[in-house]
Amino acid sequence: MTTQNLLVELFVEELPPKALKKLGDAFAGVLFDQLRAQGLVGEDSGVTAYASPRRLAAHIRHVWLKAEDKAVRQKLMPVSVGLTADGQATPALLKKLQALGADLSDPAAAVARLQRASDGKAEALFYDSLASGATLDTGLQKALDEAIRLLPIPKVMSYQLETDCELPGWSSVHFVRPAHGLVALHGSTVVPVKALGLSAGRTTHGHRFEAAQPVVEMAHADQYAETLERDGAVIASFDQRKAEIVRQLAQAAARVGGGVRPIEDEALLDEVTALVERPNVLVCQFEAQFLGVPQECLILTMKANQKYFPLLDATGKLTNQFLVVSNIRPEDASFVIGGNERVVRPRLADAKFFFDQDRKKTLASRVDSLSKVVYHNKLGTQGERVERVRAIAQAIAARLGDAQLVQQADQAALLAKTDLVTDMVGEFPELQGTMGRYYALNDGLGAVIADAIEDHYKPRFAGDELPRNMAGVVVALADKLETLVGMFGIGNLPTGDRDPFALRRHALGVIRMLVEKHLPLDLDALLASAVPCFGERIQDASAPLAAFIYERLAGVLREQGYSAQEVDAVLALRPQRLAQVGQQLAAVRAFAALPEAPALAAANKRVGNILKKAEVEGPVDPHVNPALLQEQAEQDLYAALQRFVPEADAQFAAGDYTASLQTLAVLRAPVDAFFDDVMVNAEQLDLRLNRQGLLKTLHTAMNRVADLARLA
Repeated sequence: MTTQNLLVELFVEELPPKALKKLGDAFAGVLFDQLRAQGLVGEDSGVTAYASPRRLAAHIRHVWLKAEDKAVRQKLMPVSVGLTADGQATPALLKKLQALGADLSDPAAAVARLQRASDGKAEALFYDSLASGATLDTGLQKALDEAIRLLPIPKVMSYQLETDCELPGWSSVHFVRPAHGLVALHGSTVVPVKALGLSAGRTTHGHRFEAAQPVVEMAHADQYAETLERDGAVIASFDQRKAEIVRQLAQAAARVGGGVRPIEDEALLDEVTALVERPNVLVCQFEAQFLGVPQECLILTMKANQKYFPLLDATGKLTNQFLVVSNIRPEDASFVIGGNERVVRPRLADAKFFFDQDRKKTLASRVDSLSKVVYHNKLGTQGERVERVRAIAQAIAARLGDAQLVQQADQAALLAKTDLVTDMVGEFPELQGTMGRYYALNDGLGAVIADAIEDHYKPRFAGDELPRNMAGVVVALADKLETLVGMFGIGNLPTGDRDPFALRRHALGVIRMLVEKHLPLDLDALLASAVPCFGERIQDASAPLAAFIYERLAGVLREQGYSAQEVDAVLALRPQRLAQVGQQLAAVRAFAALPEAPALAAANKRVGNILKKAEVEGPVDPHVNPALLQEQAEQDLYAALQRFVPEADAQFAAGDYTASLQTLAVLRAPVDAFFDDVMVNAEQLDLRLNRQGLLKTLHTAMNRVADLARLA
């Protein structure tokens, strides 16, 4: 039996553009997986997804008309239950065989055909049969139902569909958009499946305005994309349309000349690809007078509101030309170009008006307005929040720099949120911080303060750059700490996928700044210093917040290639200087490669368990009385500690963690001898306490870089 290729298409009304790529991939993927699970696709099969504004489709190669029959072995029951002492079938066995459709005209022969085998507990009877393979009609129907059911629809629509039966009426259909057509072709043959109240055929519809034929007929599954582009003026493949748009954007920019290039924005490119069926890139322009407005404002309004591609010159500066991806290709494109230029002009005029109006007031004059903006009902206004950020920033700056840094950080923190009450940020919230920088420069505050105002939101996302200057680092750190301490203090924690205040992102930002800027700040002290700023508004949640930050740090370190065991060993000590964690991990990795490491890690675990039991009665005194060291092994261990621990401590203090651990590796032999020859829990109290003190000294020395027991 030969295979044919399969084509399935759902023709619908315009799909949500931001979800189109995901919908197309999911539809094709589930269809393929379901057919494969039923044995209807060959080993060399594969699937191609298609997604355009009005269709989801999948082309699946090498699909069988009927899956192969499969041998099935079913366990019936234990031999002791199914057969009598003389080997005859019991009524229970006959009833089971009858239910399975076995031939019981000769019960003895039926029993003889059964297989005996152990099921792990006792000997059991098994029935072998041949299960008929699924047909494409039933298999595709099941696959199509599952593909529709599992489609990641952002928001489901409900609409009415006239029932196709003898009794007239309407039925409710729930789908992402109303569906109007279904194509299912196996080679050139229509597969009789149904979905969303539609029966499969071979016809679909092309471009709304430019299709060569109002109804496009598919002769064969393999001619889908070709026929749709020829007769329907639609490029069905999302990836091909995207590539065509990229090509035309580059071509149009080259025609403009002067080294201009379209702005790079993958999300915008995907969205525009999902909006057009037949892309046609056109060059438009706006009045040069608008270039006096910060280019971030103009770029944002063109991208977000109009889906245009602004053109930048060789230095990255915005030009007064932009590219439009049209969905039609008229002979005279002047009307399309003129229409887009008329549409964008009022938006740019609004941006210019907001910018001109905002500059009439200084940022300092807007500080009082923040007291009228609610930040959180339990944490007060933005004005109160600013005072908390200022207090935290002053404390951090005092530890990191001089009076000048304290003054710069305080001024930047005072003004950092003032652009929230400007007209521009009110219209375009995405520009918070960015506009603050422009207005600060307009007020003559200088680059340090202006950059710090813009940068205090950084890093905004994974891979984002950090603040440019130390004042920006201080305010960014203070701002994120205020959010984390405040939200944890009122019990507003992330749950599952929900993190409305982006606390995970803020924690990662704190980690990145502490680590990448090599800040000599202790984490616990940082969190503790922020708590008093809230007064009676919050509970002190520093402990769970610290655990939250260490969890984020552990994830980051594992992504960087460190093993869970290495990360666990270092973070178990809750290191306060996060900037040093990388050195500690490198030291642990080097130590773990030593031949002495496994024995020392195991011994360290044993020592920890002994001390844990001993400390039930009270803290163990780490001091050792040499006069009470009776056994040669404990004397040797004490001598080794006296000789090597000071050297290891000095290396640790100097930040050479690798050398510190390697120095202590020589303790393996005396530690092994100690556990072979010495009984720690001696009956004589003074001996027992002295030996516990010796182990306490060893444990402290061995675990300054990491909890080595975690490597055991």
